Amino acid sequence: MRAVLLAGCALLMAGCGQLERLSRVGRAPEMSAVTDPTADPAWRPVSMPMPGLQDPTQGANSLWRPGSRTFLRDQRAAAVGDLITVLVSIQDEAQLQNRTQRARTGNDAMGMPQLFGVQTRWLPRAASPDTLISASGSQTTDGNGTVRRTETVTLRLAATVTQVLPNGNLVVSGKQEVRVSNELRELNVQGVIRPQDIASDNTIRHDRLAEARIAYGGRGTLSDLQQPRLGSQLLDILLPF
Repeated sequence: MRAVLLAGCALLMAGCGQLERLSRVGRAPEMSAVTDPTADPAWRPVSMPMPGLQDPTQGANSLWRPGSRTFLRDQRAAAVGDLITVLVSIQDEAQLQNRTQRARTGNDAMGMPQLFGVQTRWLPRAASPDTLISASGSQTTDGNGTVRRTETVTLRLAATVTQVLPNGNLVVSGKQEVRVSNELRELNVQGVIRPQDIASDNTIRHDRLAEARIAYGGRGTLSDLQQPRLGSQLLDILLPF
């Protein structure tokens, strides 16, 4: 019964996705409206470990502001609503190869030639008390696995400062959509940055984002063709073999 309910729920959710695809037959995927990231019901303020507050140091008879990179004004993002450019340059390559071999052989034998004479009373006449139990076993395992992965993503994305933490770190969130023909590509970036890591041109590399969340994907005609059919997905979930 439970399996039937799960299958029904899977079909219902899959049907909702198919209805969305049917609704845009002959049309390109629609782009999302520009919205406030903090207005998303799933958005939550970020809470990070914070040190104690310290009073900023002020130089006597000095016009230089601590933390500023220009004499007149710091052009880098520093407040909620400011924009900053995130440079995403991911070049990951991994190659793993593992092999495990194991072999084991065992033989066990047990007899009871004499036990106060009762062994002849318990056992049939054709049975020999010298070889009551004899067991042997053999086991061999050979496993071999190889993983090869190469990924390259190079993008530039303007993000918005959505929160300033008590220690001065900035929470940034950005989303970019690019539609080419009937394919819509989406890029989402979220994370926590230090003001000191922001370059003078108001850019920051993706590897300087703490708790970084970077998603790059898309939807459209090509993405739909790369997905297995609903029947195949359902069978992959339900079939135990």
